[in-house]
Amino acid sequence: MEVLIPKITIQVNEKIYIKNPESSDLGRRIVEGSIDLINEIGFEAFTFRKLGVELQSTEASIYRYFESKHKLLLYLISWYWHWMEYKVVFGLANIESPYERLTKAIRILTEEITEDSNFSHINEIKLNKIVISESSKAYLTKCVDQENEIGSYSVFKQLVERISDIILEINPKYNYPHMLVSTIIEGAHLQRYFAEHLPRLTDVSEEEDLITSFYDELVLKAIK
Repeated sequence: MEVLIPKITIQVNEKIYIKNPESSDLGRRIVEGSIDLINEIGFEAFTFRKLGVELQSTEASIYRYFESKHKLLLYLISWYWHWMEYKVVFGLANIESPYERLTKAIRILTEEITEDSNFSHINEIKLNKIVISESSKAYLTKCVDQENEIGSYSVFKQLVERISDIILEINPKYNYPHMLVSTIIEGAHLQRYFAEHLPRLTDVSEEEDLITSFYDELVLKAIK
């Protein structure tokens, strides 16, 4: 008998957008096109006018979905962390050993990204590059506290909390679980960036993913 896998949907905080881009073909094209364009020219050079030209649509039509390009960036980053949490939850299901769950979680958080066929309008590889190079612009802002109050960063914090709980399951006396997990995530992103652009700042091997191996070793030694 064929096993049917239910369609996976990701629900981004509705306070980030004006109209849910998942609700229409144009909305999905806005998300897809913005990922392509930001990845190509960078967030600083990105504008709704340029996106409208790429989509053969109007700047005004994009503003019906997002009030600013900052909110669009928040949406993309939030979507990414929802997707990563889905990967972690799915990947750790039915693993009883906390050590195995932690090792698997570290691998998911630090490994090279591949495309996920469950989301045809999202290129996760390009989105990962945007998260690495642009995500700090989503929270290193003057309005970070207000955006935090409406839950703009809640899924990222939820992901960090989920992995922190595994660390505390292994060592309840470890004092820095959240610091360690957020360091893994941000540090792995930097190391991927260095490996691609500034390889003398990191260690690269064609035989082994040294970034994942490094964080696996770092975490297990830190929580002993």
